[in-house]
Amino acid sequence: MRTSATRGSYSRVVAIRVVLAEDHFLLREGMRRLLDAEPEIEVVAVCEDFDSLLAAAAQEHPDVVVTDIRMPPANLDEGIRAAERLRETDPDVGVVVLSQYLEPAYARALFEGGTERRAYLLKERVHDVGQLVGAIRAVAEGGSSVDPKVVEALVGAKAQRAHSPLHELTPRERDVLREMAEGKNNASIAESLFLTERSVEKVIHSIFQKLGFAWEASAHKRVKAVILYLATEESGTAAVTPPGDTVS
Repeated sequence: MRTSATRGSYSRVVAIRVVLAEDHFLLREGMRRLLDAEPEIEVVAVCEDFDSLLAAAAQEHPDVVVTDIRMPPANLDEGIRAAERLRETDPDVGVVVLSQYLEPAYARALFEGGTERRAYLLKERVHDVGQLVGAIRAVAEGGSSVDPKVVEALVGAKAQRAHSPLHELTPRERDVLREMAEGKNNASIAESLFLTERSVEKVIHSIFQKLGFAWEASAHKRVKAVILYLATEESGTAAVTPPGDTVS
């Protein structure tokens, strides 16, 4: 939720303007009704395919686009491609990609261009409007968000590999790594794990040293480094090739 200054000491609440794209009618209408009931959200356009999504974004100049990962015309990765296109044409527009896939390759593809104003959320979360609105709010404010189940799958897959550097991390460091991968900043991590922000910063330094990362002062770059590390095989290729024949 944003605010704008008015005369005197009062401020006016400005709703987050959202374009919603989903090709399944019932799911699309269900999400629209949920979001319409939220005072901090204004749904300014509803779309059902890739082309109409881009057209609506160009016309409405929304704060955030919420999009299915797969839509007509090809039902492949339209949501990811829309996020890439908008990063070039409208970098201030946040994008929340709704997906049914835990496979690392999808999240990796979304965040390769940067984690700022991007979120990857499982479709099962849309029934919990609080989580959906939380992701919308995060990207509207310039942050990022990754579904906890996706993070857990990424960490679990990486940890199962022989000689994984994750085995060198302490339980506390593993907890902080997960929180970072979900897109949280130091303040949020500290609140979640009952630590001080100074302690969180020290733990992050230790994680980066053990995993061989170059130090990043930017929280967004740290998140990107963690996500791409978790979603990539040691050979440098994506851990899972996205399936192309699954119906969304």
